[in-house]
Amino acid sequence: MARLKVQQQRSSIGCKQNQRDTLRSLGLKRIGDVVVKEDRPEIRGMVHTVRHMVTVEEVD
Repeated sequence: MARLKVQQQRSSIGCKQNQRDTLRSLGLKRIGDVVVKEDRPEIRGMVHTVRHMVTVEEVD
């Protein structure tokens, strides 16, 4: 199954609370943090919510 590498690029300061909560749910706490998640619709939706703060790369 494909996996997504998600890296936080921008700070959550000044963002909406739901976006901060989404970053935390993804496991991202600070700029530069990287997590690898399963490629599922739920994860894609979370990434879409914070797409302006993260970069996403597909890995195997």
